[in-house]
Amino acid sequence: MSRWIGSWLSGPRAALDPAAAPATEQRWRGERLGLPETGPGSVATLGSRALGLVIDVVLAALIAWAFTAPEPPRNWSLVPWLLITVVTVAVFGFTPGMGAAGIRVVRMDGAVMVGLPRALLRAVLVFPIIPAVITNADGRGLHDRAVGTIVLRMR
Repeated sequence: MSRWIGSWLSGPRAALDPAAAPATEQRWRGERLGLPETGPGSVATLGSRALGLVIDVVLAALIAWAFTAPEPPRNWSLVPWLLITVVTVAVFGFTPGMGAAGIRVVRMDGAVMVGLPRALLRAVLVFPIIPAVITNADGRGLHDRAVGTIVLRMR
């Protein structure tokens, strides 16, 4: 199917020209980045990323509910979610939910910390969800590509 889509996106002549097709297709997410197929350091799955996000959202809602009880937190849960996401990713490279899912955010340039500006922009882009689910062949979402990061497995 990828050959069909590739030829379609490349124009009608690309379907007739076998030289226009890529020499080798990527066998797993992150292969062309030099990442392993499985295990620590491999690209995190969309399912583990979603699990981490759900855990963080529930944690943020519980924190907000502690301050708004007996009323539901409504949009107040966004404040602890933003703080959890930005601060922990900037300093540690993962949120509590990511840690529970066994994944972490790593900079593509090899720097040790993600840093506050990248973590803030990443959180703002994760909020509408769409940039996080539109991934490329390496499993990097639009938000990760915008800030130069990738989500990898820790275990």
